[in-house]
Amino acid sequence: MTTMTVDQLRAAIEREMPGVRADLERLVRIPGIAFEGFDHAPLARSAEAVAELMRGVGVDARVTRAGGGHPAVIGRREGPPGAPTVLLYAHHDVQPTGDRGMWASDPFEPVERDGRLYGRGAADDKAGVMAHVAALRAFGCGTGDDRLPVGVAVFVEGEEEYGSASLPALLTAHREELAADVIVLADAGNWDVGVPALTTSLRGIVNCFVTVEVLESAAHSGMFGGAVPDALTVLCRLLATLHDAEGDVAVDGLVSGRAAPLDYPEDRFRAEAGLLDGVGLIGTGRLVDRIWAKPSLSVLGIDAPRTSEAPNALVPRARAKLSMRIAPGDAPDLAYQALVAHLDKHAPWGARVSVELELSGSPCVVDASGPYGDAARAAYQAAWDGVEPVEVGLGGSIPFIATFQQVFPDAAILVTGVEDPQARAHGPNESLHLGEFARVCLAEALLLRNVAEAAR
Repeated sequence: MTTMTVDQLRAAIEREMPGVRADLERLVRIPGIAFEGFDHAPLARSAEAVAELMRGVGVDARVTRAGGGHPAVIGRREGPPGAPTVLLYAHHDVQPTGDRGMWASDPFEPVERDGRLYGRGAADDKAGVMAHVAALRAFGCGTGDDRLPVGVAVFVEGEEEYGSASLPALLTAHREELAADVIVLADAGNWDVGVPALTTSLRGIVNCFVTVEVLESAAHSGMFGGAVPDALTVLCRLLATLHDAEGDVAVDGLVSGRAAPLDYPEDRFRAEAGLLDGVGLIGTGRLVDRIWAKPSLSVLGIDAPRTSEAPNALVPRARAKLSMRIAPGDAPDLAYQALVAHLDKHAPWGARVSVELELSGSPCVVDASGPYGDAARAAYQAAWDGVEPVEVGLGGSIPFIATFQQVFPDAAILVTGVEDPQARAHGPNESLHLGEFARVCLAEALLLRNVAEAAR
C-alpha cells in the first residue's frame, strides 16, 4: 500500500471538511442526554447516526448496550497484514443545557458566529466523533480508493457525561474486538488556539451529598431561635471548614502534587474562567498546580427552602452536594473516607451529619513517551505548522481513561481533543473553533499515518 504524504492528507482533509461539518451539525441537533429525568429516545437516534457514519467509512459498526446502560457504538475494521490497530474513542451524549435563557441561540440548532460553531455537544464531544470520521475519510475509507495504513477499532460511548457506569462491562464484553496497540481518546482539549496539546494527567472525582439534621421538625424561630441552631446555619459553618483562610482544601490526608512546567498567566486564566473584576483567586502555588495537581472542593448545590417560600421557622434539615477533585496519586475511596472523617469531626454543636457517595472516578497519569507518543507529537506539530504540542494536565475528570489503562495495559494511550479555552464545554454557549477543528482532523489523519510508519 502506498503511504499518503502529509500534503496529500492535508488536501484530503480540506476537501472533506464541508461534509464533516454538515454531519457534525446533524449530530448537534440530536439532544442525546443520559441524565435521569430527560427523554432518552434521542440517545438511540444519536447512536444510530454515529453507527451509520462509521459504516460509511468501512467500519463494521453497531449499536450495543450493557445491562441498563445507554447505547454505545462499537466496531472494527482490520488493517493491512502486520499493521497496528488504533482504537478511536469519543462519546455522543451531551450535558444538559442548563438555563436556556443563558444561551444566545438554541443549544440544539448549530449556529456559526465569528468562526465558532455554537451548540451543545459541538465541542464536547460530537466534534471528537467527527474528528475520527474525518481522519478515516481522508484516507478514502469506504471508497474504492481506501488507503488506510492501520486497523481501526471504534468505541463511541453514550453515557460519558453521566458517569460511564456501563463502560467497564462494555470493555469486558468487547475486549477482543476493541483490542489495539494505540488508543486515541478524543475528549480533552488544546492549550490555546494555535497551540496543540497532549493531556498527560487528570484529576479524579468524588461527588457526594452531606446532610445535617438538628430538629425533629421545623420550630418557631422566635420562640426557639437563639438557643436552638437551624440546619442551614449548621451546614454553612460545616462547609466553611472545607477550606483554610487562603482557600486551599483543608481536608487532611489528601494528595497534592506538582503539574507540568507551564506558565498560566493570571489575566488569561481569569478571562477564560469568566471571573468577575475584584474577585480573588483561592488557593496557593502555581495556577497549574492548583487546577491540575492539587485537590479542590466545590459546593454544587444546596437543598433548602426557597426564600420566597420560607416561613419564620428554624430549618430542621439541610443538604448539600459536594464535588471533590483529587490529584493524581490519590485514590477515590481513601479521599472519600478523608472527607467523611473531616465532616464528622467538624460538625458544629453536635449536629447529626450523614454523607452519601454519588459517584467517584480515579485520577491518572498518561505516559505519552515512546514511538507512538512521538508519532502523535509529530502529527500535531505538522498540523499546527511547526508549533510543538505541549503536555498538559486536566483539572476535570475523565475516569474512563483509568479504566482503559486497566483493561488494555499494553496499549499506548493518547489523550487528545478538540476543545480550546473558549469552548465553554458544560456551560451555556458551548462552541467549537472551526479553524482548530480542521487542524485536529488533520492531526488525527497524520497520527494514523505516523503510527503505521512507527510500527514498521
